[in-house]
Amino acid sequence: MKKLFCLIFIPLLFSCESDSPNRNPFLPDANFRFELNLNLPLYTDLNNIGNPIYVGNDGVGLRGAFVMRTGTGNQFVAWEASCPNQAPSDCTTMTLEGQNVRCPCDDFEYNLFFGQLLNPPDDGSRFYNLKPYRAVLSGNSVIISN
Repeated sequence: MKKLFCLIFIPLLFSCESDSPNRNPFLPDANFRFELNLNLPLYTDLNNIGNPIYVGNDGVGLRGAFVMRTGTGNQFVAWEASCPNQAPSDCTTMTLEGQNVRCPCDDFEYNLFFGQLLNPPDDGSRFYNLKPYRAVLSGNSVIISN
């Protein structure tokens, strides 16, 4: 029994990582909470799967957020609207293009279902995907927060 314990416990002990998660150096954390009432005409696109909206209200993320319903029921995503691979500047608010967003600074394109960079550079440089926010359905409102 003691040998079995050692065979299981010791590999688990050494497999733990002490490094902090990969944090994006360009996008600091923004604490906010914002409610999107799905009964309001401004947010009715969220009643359908795959219809993203941009929420550019003051205090929502760093430069706003993109929100989209990804499935039936309460499946929503929310992403920071700042380009994740650029230091903040005049061109770092992304633009909505269907179910994708594009950064005008570097022309990188990201998918709103998964937040992934669709056209990563071939030069081996490090890149970041979209910064996620919480998106929770509560009654007939979607609450986005960080």
